[in-house]
This record gives sequence, structure tokens and C-alpha cells, in this order.
Amino acid sequence: MGTVNILVCDDDRDIVDAIEIYLNQEGYQVIKAYDGEEAIAALKENDVSLLILDVMMPRLDGIHACLRIREYSSIPIIILSAKSEDADKILGLNVGADDYISKPFNPLELVARVKAGLRRYTQLGSQKEDQGNVYTAGGLTIDDDAKKVFVEREEVKLTPIEYNILLFLLRNKGKVFSIEQIYENIWNEEAIGADNTVAVHIRHIREKIEINPKEPRYLKVVWGVGYKVEG
Repeated sequence: MGTVNILVCDDDRDIVDAIEIYLNQEGYQVIKAYDGEEAIAALKENDVSLLILDVMMPRLDGIHACLRIREYSSIPIIILSAKSEDADKILGLNVGADDYISKPFNPLELVARVKAGLRRYTQLGSQKEDQGNVYTAGGLTIDDDAKKVFVEREEVKLTPIEYNILLFLLRNKGKVFSIEQIYENIWNEEAIGADNTVAVHIRHIREKIEINPKEPRYLKVVWGVGYKVEG
């Protein structure tokens, strides 16, 4: 296995240096950036497998950097935000981040989330299951061999997390899953405080696949129980 490069972007150099130490211990190579513009430039110049991105930064903040990166890349993005800034976390997920870590962070949690993000991204890019893995619900189609999503034959671009959530629900069409079940199946870890994370990703998927996200045709909520795909 070759070198895995992780780009860490935060205007606090001490935080970047600390994260580098933890990730180096796990065998990862760290590329450093100190604002959003530097992160975008570093992404274009290096083979990066995952990005850790602070929200509050000069020149270009993490939210706007994430928006720009999502125009051309589906690389896993983990948002760093202060513990009190819940709005930042939700906004980060809304613009395409896959996960978030609160400051101050536990080094073990940071490493675990990095590993989970890399694992999901690798699986998404390299899974080669039986040919003909096409799942449909009405006008919604996922071609899991090509890793593509179509609504009424128009391709829809999803992030790796969004794709995995939708694929999981579509494979189990008609079955209702709680937020905890969705989280544990997609993140492969215990669902503690997962409500916001899953709900934001569900909302984002709806905005991409539904004509009217407030009256969804495919991705439906069963109040007090969870979510399901039907068609």
C-alpha cells in the first residue's frame, strides 16, 4: 500500500502540528495548509486521500472552501469546528462535508474518524460486486457498478456519504430504518449524538433527488420511527 496523504487545514498552526503528530503515528503523511485558498491549491498539487478542514479561517473559510472543492472532487472532508458552534457543523455538512470533529478533540476520536472516512471512500471507489447491481424505485436509479445515481435518467452527483446512505435505503426499499440504524450501518460505529449528522445528509440527498424536497417522492420520513425509500 502506498503513502496515504491527508491534507490538514487550520489557521492555528499548533493545531495543524498536533494533528500531524497523531496522524504520523498511524503511518499517514500530512500536507499542511493554513487557509481555504492554500487547501484548494494543495489539493490540486498533491494526491490527497482525505481533507481535515477548519471552519473559521482568514482569506477563505472552511465552508466556502468546501463548496468550491465539491464542484470538482468527492474527496472525504472532515470539518473542524468549536464545540459550541453547532450551526457551523450543520452548515459544513450541508455544503458537502462528510463528517465533523469538535474542538477540543480527542486524538483517538480524530484518528478513528479519519480511518472511517478513508475506509468509506476506498470502498466507494473500488467495490466490484456482482455485475448488474442496479437498484430502482420509480424514477430513481442507482447503478452500483458505475457508482452513479440517476433521477428520471438525469445523473445526480452525491458525496460518498450521501451515496452510501441512499444505496443502503434503496437496497432495502420499503423498509424503515431509524437514524441510529442508518448511522451504524454507514459509519460502522455506535450512534451517539448522530441525529443531526444523519438528518443533514438526508436533507441534502432530498435536495438533489426530489423535485419538491418538502414533499418527497422517494426518500420518506416515518415520523417517530425513521426513514425509508419507496417508489
